Amino acid sequence: MFKRRKTQHKYISYCPQIENAARTREGILYFRIRPSPTPIAKAVSCGNNARQVRRRCVGGTSRLAGGGVALVCSRTSYACGVSTLTSDDPDADEFARAIADEAAAIDAGFALVFFSQSLLDAHLLAAALRLHAPSLAHAGCSTAGEITPDGLTTSRALAILFPQRSFTVASAVVRELSSSGIDYVAAEVEQLRRTLYGLTGARSGNVFALCLIDGLSYAEEAVTSALHWGLDDIPLIGGSAGDDLKFETTTLIHDGQVDSDCAIVILVATDVPFHVFKTENFVPTGDKLVVTASDPERRIVHEFNACVAAEEFAAAVGIEHHAMTPQSFASHPVVVKVGGEYYCRSIQKMNGDGSLSFYCAIDDGVVLSIAKPTGMVESTRDALMNVRERLGGIDMILGFDCVLRRLDARNRQVFRDISELYRANRVIGFGTYGEQYRSMHLNQTFTGIAFGQREAAE
Repeated sequence: MFKRRKTQHKYISYCPQIENAARTREGILYFRIRPSPTPIAKAVSCGNNARQVRRRCVGGTSRLAGGGVALVCSRTSYACGVSTLTSDDPDADEFARAIADEAAAIDAGFALVFFSQSLLDAHLLAAALRLHAPSLAHAGCSTAGEITPDGLTTSRALAILFPQRSFTVASAVVRELSSSGIDYVAAEVEQLRRTLYGLTGARSGNVFALCLIDGLSYAEEAVTSALHWGLDDIPLIGGSAGDDLKFETTTLIHDGQVDSDCAIVILVATDVPFHVFKTENFVPTGDKLVVTASDPERRIVHEFNACVAAEEFAAAVGIEHHAMTPQSFASHPVVVKVGGEYYCRSIQKMNGDGSLSFYCAIDDGVVLSIAKPTGMVESTRDALMNVRERLGGIDMILGFDCVLRRLDARNRQVFRDISELYRANRVIGFGTYGEQYRSMHLNQTFTGIAFGQREAAE
């Protein structure tokens, strides 16, 4: 059971079962829990910058198989002041309490909350946040996997809190996406910009935009385009909400309210240096698939090259169509050429009639190329290295990672390598049903915003 103990600055939660905690000279804090003899929580190692990241365990406990007690909520803080809470506790009330406590501790003005629907119910979480953190503005969505300070995970909840001293945030919900026009979305963005500039006043700082959107709304392309138009030169990234690959219902929360068929737009002004980027790992081949029969409103392709879609796709990639799985589509993406660049148009699933459902917009006459994946680990490492060089170091990265990349990583047995790469580069975020990058809605891509260190930028 956890108790509260007064420290020099504030009260923190601690567990009487924890013993032998010791801080090493590298700034790493280990926890031992009876009767287990091994460390169960450790700070992310940051090389020469080890003191910039701090981990501690907070919240409740759960029983280990060996009879010990494992902490179910952990905290990580970064040099820019951002703090994260990660939990595998299905108690929404306890998670909301932890968020409220952390918000008070760092004077957070805004929180992002990403959660697996297999762990937490969105309505219970929203109600708990209304109860325990009524003054904390927040936004979030359900996921198809999470990226925590420990790497790639599933069935977790993640809260990312932004301190008011470094981040000024304004957010709004665009509802009824199926009937919203570009003018309406652009007007909402313009109002949001006025709100942000009213909050910042004379404060200097650059601005970026985040988008969280219903991953089953079939509206991402239109909304992303409208947002980009309304944002003018403000860079936009984001992710489409998931539901653990069930493809039934995704949910979004905003200031204690739960919604679907909507998008949440978030504008952030900060004096912390940042860089928006993306990475993917595929190149086009000469094999073409022309959409000859489709249902654009539901993103379904019935025919490629005047043949049953599933059979034609399977023949093009050299597999039996009746044996196709989500892993098959993740390992054999298709791409479309737009403005001289290729963008992935991922297949979601095969339907009973041999048609194929897509994660993105599709229509008759679209020419798709079969893509050949390249090394995911190598391409991701190169992208992160470029970001590090551009910023002079990485403090943390907020990332939106397509669930198909995760499936492909497992299929190619590089899942642990990608997870470790994210952990080492301090990536946090969630697995998506689609990614937004500036004016484009993408698939099978990682989009992110990296935060640097003030001293490196000066």
